[in-house]
Formats: sequence, structure tokens, C-alpha cells
Amino acid sequence: MTPVPERFAGKTVLVTGAGTGYGAEIAVRAAQEGADVAVHYRSSRKGAEATAERITALGRESVLVQGDISVHQDVIRMAEEVFGHFGALDVLVNNVGDVAGDQMSWRDLTEESIDHVLAVDVKGTMLCVHEFGSRMLDQGHGAIVNIGSTVIVRGSARAPQYAAAKYGILGITKSYAQAFAPVVRVNTFAPGFIETETLLNRADWKSGRREDMISKTPMGRIPGPSEVAGTALFLATDDAAHMTGVYLNADGGFNMIGA
Repeated sequence: MTPVPERFAGKTVLVTGAGTGYGAEIAVRAAQEGADVAVHYRSSRKGAEATAERITALGRESVLVQGDISVHQDVIRMAEEVFGHFGALDVLVNNVGDVAGDQMSWRDLTEESIDHVLAVDVKGTMLCVHEFGSRMLDQGHGAIVNIGSTVIVRGSARAPQYAAAKYGILGITKSYAQAFAPVVRVNTFAPGFIETETLLNRADWKSGRREDMISKTPMGRIPGPSEVAGTALFLATDDAAHMTGVYLNADGGFNMIGA
């Protein structure tokens, strides 16, 4: 097994939506790399506790942070709790996002779904960048990684509201990258499909889409969440010190994005 580098020794990291899936793996990977980690959740406290236990088992400190990121007062409280507990925050990973996973066709679009996806993915991400980033600016350093999606490249006939929301994250990233430079860097990491438990249980994934995506992916497989957790965190490392306002993707070559 390839040794895990300690890119975050002595640093503090907050991962939103870290109770389950990809967020949990990013949080654990940050701990493996030496960070103390704040584990955010909205409703999956049991999952967040399990993530925190994995972090403390690695000898790192963990704290739970609960809140709805689409509610401004919740985000303000979360920021006060995290900065109050750790004294500083080096890295924020905005992982929370709604993919409208239950919707299998654009024909099933509802106003409620549009409102919810945009509130979580766009408003929630913006509020977190705004509140945590402004405090990072005051402390004199910090890095923010917004988890985007390669859905912006081709769009989504299944869930247009999801593609629209992820495009919105690029606007947030570039705007705050300019506003916070050169003190705080803000970037977007966009994974392709990741075989989380949620994806594995999705109707389209179980009825042929998985095989179709694998056949169209040059790397020939769909990774699990732990395989691309370190890739997301790369944007918060010193090796990425001259990167801000960037969109970085890791999709096994599926989209082959060029200049």
C-alpha cells in the first residue's frame, strides 16, 4: 500500500456533509494526513459520530458541527463553533450537495426540487465560503475547496437543476478567489462518478448505467470515495499554493477537458 503523505500535520480541517459517503472519506483522509477535523452534519448524527470515531482512532482530534448550510444563522453559528474550538481553521471542504438522486428524468422536475437543490448547492456553498472564508481572511491564511461535478461539462438530461447548481459553484469559486486573494485560496474540485452507497443504490446505476459509464471511461473503472479523497485535498496543500479560482477534475478521462 502506498504510504499516505502528512500534508496537513498540525492543521485543522472542516468537511461539510462528513457523516456519510464522500465527505466522510475526505474527513478521514485529512486525519490520516495529520489534521484535526471538524465533522459537519445536518441530520445524520450517527454517521458523523462514526466518522469522528475513525478520526480519533487515528490519534487526531475531532469535533462534531451540526447545521443546515442553507440557513445563514446556522452557518454563522457553525463558524463561531469551529473557530472557537480550534482557534483557527486552515482548510474548509464544502462537500455538501444535493444531486437530485431520486429523479430519473427531466420530465420529473418539480419546483420543490429546483428550490431545494439550488438552496443547498448554491446558497449553502456561498454562505459557507462567505462566513468561513471571511474569518480565514481575518486570521491571515486558509484554503477552501468546493466540491463540484463534471456534470457541468455535458449537462444533465436527468436532473438539469443539479447541473445548473454545480455551474453556480464555479461562479462562487471564481468570485471569492478574487475577493480573498492572495490570503485565502478558493478552488473547485470536480470528481466524476464515485461509487458511494447512494450511487450504488440508485435505480439508473443498477439498470445498466454503471456498465455504460465504465465502457466510456478511459481508466476503465469507477472509483470508490476513498480513492479520490486525497485528490480533493490536494487543492488545499502547499503544492497548490499558486492555484486559486481553479476547476480541477478527476473523472478517469471521461470528459477529456482541454484548453
